[in-house]
Amino acid sequence: MTAVLAVDVGGSHVKCLASGQTSPRRIVSGPTLTAAAMVQRVQALARGWRYEAVSIGYPGPVLHGSPVREPHNLGQGWVGFDYAGAFGHPVKLVNDAAMQALGSYEGGRMLFLGLGTGLGSALVVDGRIEAMELAHLPYRKGRTYEDCVGERGLERLGKKKWRRAVLDVIAELYAALAPEYVVLGGGNARRMKTLPAYVRRGDNANAFAGGFRLWADKAAAGEPHE
Repeated sequence: MTAVLAVDVGGSHVKCLASGQTSPRRIVSGPTLTAAAMVQRVQALARGWRYEAVSIGYPGPVLHGSPVREPHNLGQGWVGFDYAGAFGHPVKLVNDAAMQALGSYEGGRMLFLGLGTGLGSALVVDGRIEAMELAHLPYRKGRTYEDCVGERGLERLGKKKWRRAVLDVIAELYAALAPEYVVLGGGNARRMKTLPAYVRRGDNANAFAGGFRLWADKAAAGEPHE
């Protein structure tokens, strides 16, 4: 079995975990973090861990394993970067929500929503991942979904109104996309008190499970399709 380093790139932190390890390591990210700096810092962070391949969850749209747009909350230089060359290992790069969705998947038709700095989203149908870019679609009063349920929305609305907005967004997307169930992940999912019966609370650690599954048998994990 391939030993994998799973790297979860977020707007606030970059976290990584290697196969066989139990404690993730992290660094602060932020608006000045470039792709080259991320690789250098992750390599230093993962020193002492054995891995033969790398999975990267990227906070933006991905096509054929490569970013197609620079991230909103990080520095520049991510599009066109040679990740495999920089790491010195084979790399599979997918949208970050897709990686956590794959790690959260329990069969059927699942919608994943990640509440963090922004709003991550992915649909998994019979093991096939469809990363989605719902965050920047218009929602209400000239604001996007991310404006209302991401970190900015939490700060602007306060917890009580933000929770109502999250429940409204979940209900709206559930009706539109018709999944069998919804997994609510991301760092801010823990702030939700009650959830509808069709919603399961996710865990950020599922991103690492998804990263490992990317290199597992196709029949078991499904091949990512973005």
